[in-house]
Amino acid sequence: MTRALVVIPTYNERENIAMIVERVRVAVPEASVLIVDDSSPDGTGRIADELAATDASVQVLHRTEKNGLGAAYLDAFGWALAEGFDPIVQMDADGSHLPEQLPTLLDALGAPGALGVDAPETARATPLVDLVIGSRWIDGGSIENWPRHRQWLSRGGSAYARWVLRLPTRDVTAGYRAFRADALRRIRLDDVHTRGYGFQVDMLWHAREAGLVVVEVPVTFVERVKGRSKMSPAIVIEAMLRVTGWGIRSRFRRHPAPQPARGGSTARRSRA
Repeated sequence: MTRALVVIPTYNERENIAMIVERVRVAVPEASVLIVDDSSPDGTGRIADELAATDASVQVLHRTEKNGLGAAYLDAFGWALAEGFDPIVQMDADGSHLPEQLPTLLDALGAPGALGVDAPETARATPLVDLVIGSRWIDGGSIENWPRHRQWLSRGGSAYARWVLRLPTRDVTAGYRAFRADALRRIRLDDVHTRGYGFQVDMLWHAREAGLVVVEVPVTFVERVKGRSKMSPAIVIEAMLRVTGWGIRSRFRRHPAPQPARGGSTARRSRA
């Protein structure tokens, strides 16, 4: 039986995690939740354990150290694949990714179980795409409560990565994503080495290398209300340097032709 999993990495998110998990469970009651905590000193892991103790659909993966968002997601993806989850969603714990928009991502993915229990079995069983990205930078996408310089930084980073890596995706740094399990296997996660901010771009670049079909759907990104952002200028600079290196390598590789997506969709399609 196919089961959707929502992966939520945490570090010092005690003010947000219970609320986010509750909203996910309301938005997609059939989905399970995996909280990945990097030994948060503020007690986030303890709160996560309490949530899991009262809800069988919530599980916790405790990591012994904080060594990057990418490392947390890679551990979670490995766990999810081993446990048979499909599709697998990644989202932030700080409220910037609205759980209420989860059905939009899952519907665009065309994943089994994503279209609702009343949908025909054939519709629920036919995947449309490999990867869905919740995008801020396509028509209908938006950002709330971000200062203008943060928007310029995000837009500029996406534009640079698109140009260097020749990616058609508009929002290459977006962290709100839904994967089919087979897509993660085709990416070959052992070859993804980025652990910091550049992880999202790295995954998208590997998706292109694997010939995956990608869809962007518009979402509203909301700046966190509680807690502190982990972003810093040094992290952004490191990501841009990595992107430049990948772009140079990409010029000397041949890319497999992506398979055409099946079925119709109002989302923006691209071939990664």
